[in-house]
Amino acid sequence: MGEDEQETWGEHAICRTADPDELFVDGAAQNRAKAPCTGCPVRTECLAHALDNRIEHGVWGGMTERERRSLLRRRPLVTSWRRLLEAARSEHERIVRSDDEQPWNATG
Repeated sequence: MGEDEQETWGEHAICRTADPDELFVDGAAQNRAKAPCTGCPVRTECLAHALDNRIEHGVWGGMTERERRSLLRRRPLVTSWRRLLEAARSEHERIVRSDDEQPWNATG
């Protein structure tokens, strides 16, 4: 992803037109706030931004602040969540493409 794309990922976020009060909620309301993240095209960039910048409040990239704190505690040596998450996404896409290219044996 180029530098310009990194700076403008928020323009492509599903939540960009949402009321911020809906994204910065407490308790069970956080599960509702996470729902739009499921199909968001920039979910990875959003989560990486929150993790790399240690954003403490709100739902970012489908994770609550509690979930992000837990992840940060479990992986204290990660220096760039953006790089890690982009690499994981690329590997996942490579595997999916590889699976799509496999011939299927229809038996039965």
